[in-house]
Amino acid sequence: MAVLPEKVSKAWSDHQGPIILTTVDKSGTPNAIYATCVSKYDEETLVVANNYFSKTLENIQSGSKGSLLFITKEGAAFQIKGSIEYHTEGAVFEDMKTWNPEKHPGHAATALKVEAVYSGAEKLL
Repeated sequence: MAVLPEKVSKAWSDHQGPIILTTVDKSGTPNAIYATCVSKYDEETLVVANNYFSKTLENIQSGSKGSLLFITKEGAAFQIKGSIEYHTEGAVFEDMKTWNPEKHPGHAATALKVEAVYSGAEKLL
């Protein structure tokens, strides 16, 4: 399994604002959402809480891969691409419940598994 390069793992600790999570539907039409309830589970997995997914959930259920885009406080942008696992129980789900604000439902933990990493146009992995 691929892991985040050290540079990107450190940058994640310094990300600011919402991330952008992108999926595609069965016909290849992209869907992008802002998400603020996010965390790094481990060096192979970034997690977005499903609090209010609609089209995103449909895309995940149809087998969509995804990409996650974030920016640091210094303005560096990073994109992680990979497969998506959807957890409604188990360790990843339980971890999400510890950091997802109680005011949000936390229906599931959407785990993006690292397969490719970019810094701008530069491929890091």
